[in-house]
Amino acid sequence: LPPLLPLLLLVGPALRPALAQGLGQTRFVCTSVPLDGDVCAASALGTGSAEELKGTVLQLRETVLQQKETIMNQKETIRELTAKLGRCESQSVLELPGEGKGRKGFSKNTMGDLSRPAAAETLSQLGQTLQSLKTRLENLEQFSRMNSSSQTNNLKDILQNKIDDLEKQVLSRVNSLEEGKLSPRNESEERGKIESTLTSLHQRISDLEKGQKDNRPPDRFQLTFPLRTNYMYAKVKKSLPEMYAFSICMWIKSSASPGMGTPFSYAVPGQANELVLIEWGNNPMEILINDKVAKLPFAINDGKWHHICVTWTTRDGVWEAYQDGTQTGNGENLAPYHPIKPQGVLVLGQEQDTLGGGFDATQAFVGELAHFNVWDRKLSPGEVYGLATCSSKALAGNVIAWAEANIDIYGGATKWTFEACRQLN
Repeated sequence: LPPLLPLLLLVGPALRPALAQGLGQTRFVCTSVPLDGDVCAASALGTGSAEELKGTVLQLRETVLQQKETIMNQKETIRELTAKLGRCESQSVLELPGEGKGRKGFSKNTMGDLSRPAAAETLSQLGQTLQSLKTRLENLEQFSRMNSSSQTNNLKDILQNKIDDLEKQVLSRVNSLEEGKLSPRNESEERGKIESTLTSLHQRISDLEKGQKDNRPPDRFQLTFPLRTNYMYAKVKKSLPEMYAFSICMWIKSSASPGMGTPFSYAVPGQANELVLIEWGNNPMEILINDKVAKLPFAINDGKWHHICVTWTTRDGVWEAYQDGTQTGNGENLAPYHPIKPQGVLVLGQEQDTLGGGFDATQAFVGELAHFNVWDRKLSPGEVYGLATCSSKALAGNVIAWAEANIDIYGGATKWTFEACRQLN
């Protein structure tokens, strides 16, 4: 007889296919049986009593069923990790220091340049991001306790394990840096791997957090940019129209140093700095219109939420700046008689050196931003105060209104639930 036939005959028709597939690592001793002999009797002579054989078969059946269940669970994990690996591998290679990027007619950096963050600063930023991810997972745990879901719990456990792995990678990288084992190229590769994985984790956790957003109003969210990178940003789906006046208001929170970076930038064909708000290096925050600059008297880099507004009219280039509902500065001759051009790209979190790109990590915004609204007119002091104090009569921007449907996020920037009025309590 073929080597497997006696055992397959004993097991029974229902289990034969599963058992036959699981015999690759098992050794069997077979007994030959005459054509007219009793198979069961012959087997009993070689393996023991019929009861022992029956018990063995039942154990094998249970083992096969357990292995089948384990394989199904592992297949799901493999699909998760394969998808994650695919996203990591699809990340573009990070720019190495000194590599310029731009387009003919634009310099590499239209806003100046600063040295790249030192290794210690980068590691500190990674540590802060890991802590941020842990906090978000704790929030998910509370949510899952209120809304029991085995799928959510399984995904949470997978993410927690990945965060633990990342902490080990960061610790290993610290040790390698201290011992001088990493060359600049290897350090760049290691940083790329870690940051790509962080980006994937941000996206996965964001997907889980969607379950908490179903019943909230579309404007109660914030954008978070935890790292100073050249790939985390958000893009407003609509362009600005031609404007002869504007008011731009937002809630903002940052403690980044030096400078919080670029909360928003608007570029049009032929002019990357059509409308930009930026705080870079040790300079005060500035508003740029068609490359003309005005310094804004804001004091907001303290890690607390602040409401800021900037208004402007093309007539005489008159501008006003408001912080937390109070006017803190004003001026004139800021790009007078220059209308804001249409058909551009409005980006949150990065300064554009080319239309829709040319990002420089040293000018990236680090912090949190919410309720970014744009009007094509100058708001009154009372209207600005109503926005800053969460008045029930507060307006939404008639050009750009803060709503999740109007914003796309990229590179690991994330959306969290946010209610501005809580900042006032």
